[in-house]
Amino acid sequence: MLEKTGKARSGSKTKTRVRVVEEGRARVKSDYLATEEPMEIRLLTGGRRQTVAVTMRTPGSDFELAAGFLYGEGIISSRDEIERISYCVDADVDAEQRYNIVNVELRGDREYDLRTLERHFYTTSACGVCGKASLEQLELRGCPVVGPGPEVSAETIYSLPDKLREAQGLFEATGGLHAAALFDAGGNLLALREDVGRHNATDKLVGWALLEGRLPLSENVVMVSGRSSFEILQKCLTAGVPIVCAVSAPSSLAVDVAREFGLTLVGFLRGGRFNTYAGFDRIRVGKGM
Repeated sequence: MLEKTGKARSGSKTKTRVRVVEEGRARVKSDYLATEEPMEIRLLTGGRRQTVAVTMRTPGSDFELAAGFLYGEGIISSRDEIERISYCVDADVDAEQRYNIVNVELRGDREYDLRTLERHFYTTSACGVCGKASLEQLELRGCPVVGPGPEVSAETIYSLPDKLREAQGLFEATGGLHAAALFDAGGNLLALREDVGRHNATDKLVGWALLEGRLPLSENVVMVSGRSSFEILQKCLTAGVPIVCAVSAPSSLAVDVAREFGLTLVGFLRGGRFNTYAGFDRIRVGKGM
């Protein structure tokens, strides 16, 4: 049975004071910022310990972030491979920093090929790999073309941005966070995660699904705030998601991934309209559309 230990630290938002200038007048007020801190992911297996990534993230759902990252990068393929996830308690680590180091202990003595990591040691919300080699890497990892998945009405797609926005509690307080949300085919919100990095938000969401035993997400829709990039599509593909929606535009490589692996990709989803870049057959539209 997977064990998760360690009390989650508070601090997804940080209080500050700002000077507001409005209509020629200045006033001081309290405000909240989205917290951004580094998190180191350490892999423990066969008596060995290795740092596999350091990512700038918003504290919260750290264990899901670690699990989702490892799953999305192809290091693990099942929650059954995880023995324990915990914050670091090493005596030589400062007490405050223990909450910024997550240990993922794997079962058995299996050798893990860490060369598959596309973001090794340091990642940010803007980095990644691109080009033809990226698609080939997904194929070499054995990522399958997604199954038929559900058929979703255009009306359901229209409704997703408002549902995502209404569920963004931290964004409401700070105005500075991305979100990734999981919906069923009827547009019901199942889970949502927030982070300063859109890729981290998606890792947290996939990690939640992994640890809850919900993968693959073959009958679901994922929506992300902002744009959809190669990495977002990679993570959704690995999790078996057939439909990916975004508020903004996709990148060219995101469209390539969607078309190559059979995902439905929706962009510019706002104001009662959207563009579909791949997988048109999964969206049910009305007459004249």
